[in-house]
Amino acid sequence: MHADPYKIHSRHYVAVDCVIFGYEDEMLKVLLYPRGFEPSEGNWSLLGGFVDEDETLGDAARRVLYNITGLRNIYQEQVHAFSALKRDPAARVMSVTYYALIRIRQQDNDLVREHGAKWWPVADLPQLIFDHYDMIMHSLLRLQQKAGVEIIGRELLGDTFTITNLKKLYEAIFQREIDAGNFRKKILSLGVLQNTGRKDKHESKKGAYLYRYVPPDNLLNIVPIYK
Repeated sequence: MHADPYKIHSRHYVAVDCVIFGYEDEMLKVLLYPRGFEPSEGNWSLLGGFVDEDETLGDAARRVLYNITGLRNIYQEQVHAFSALKRDPAARVMSVTYYALIRIRQQDNDLVREHGAKWWPVADLPQLIFDHYDMIMHSLLRLQQKAGVEIIGRELLGDTFTITNLKKLYEAIFQREIDAGNFRKKILSLGVLQNTGRKDKHESKKGAYLYRYVPPDNLLNIVPIYK
C-alpha cells in the first residue's frame, strides 16, 4: 500500500502580496506600510496576507486590496510566485504577487491612514523586507509590458485625459523621457482614443483636448506602442 502523500509531506504557508500602483504628481507610486509583526516589525512592506481555506489566490488578493483601499472591481493581475527557501525567516512561506492599478484620489484615506500606509515613488523606494523589492520590480516590468501594447491611462489617470497627461504617465512607467511628437502620432494612430471635444485649460490658455479610451473592435489589430 502506498503512503498517503497528503500525510507524509510537510505543509507550507501560501500568501499573496499586492503591489498597488498609483499615479500622482507625475510619478508612478506604490503603496507600502510598516509591517505590524515580527520578523521585521516596523519595516516597510507590501500589503499582503495568507490565503484562507475558502479563498482562491485571486480572492485573497482582492480581500487584501479592499481592506487597505476600500476599493473593489479594479484592475489586478497575477505576476509571479516567490518560493525561495529562506525568503521568510519565520516559516516556509510561498507568496504569489499581484499588481493592481488604482486612482489614488478614489482610495479610502481613513483606511490607508489606519494601516500607516504611505505612497512611495517607484524611483525612490525605502528599504523593504524580504524579497518585496524584487516583487515590485517584477510587477513594474509586467506593467511596462502591458503599457507597451495597450493604453492604460484610464486605470491611473481617470476616464478622460490629455495626450500630455498620458505621455507623462508613460514616462513615469518607463522611467525615461519620451518624444512628444512621436508619442502623440503613435497613440492617435491606434484608433482607440476618442476626442471628447472638451478642453483642459490647466496646461495652457489655449487648452488641450480631453480624450477618452474606446475599446477596439478587434484586439488583434493593436500594434505595440513601445517594446
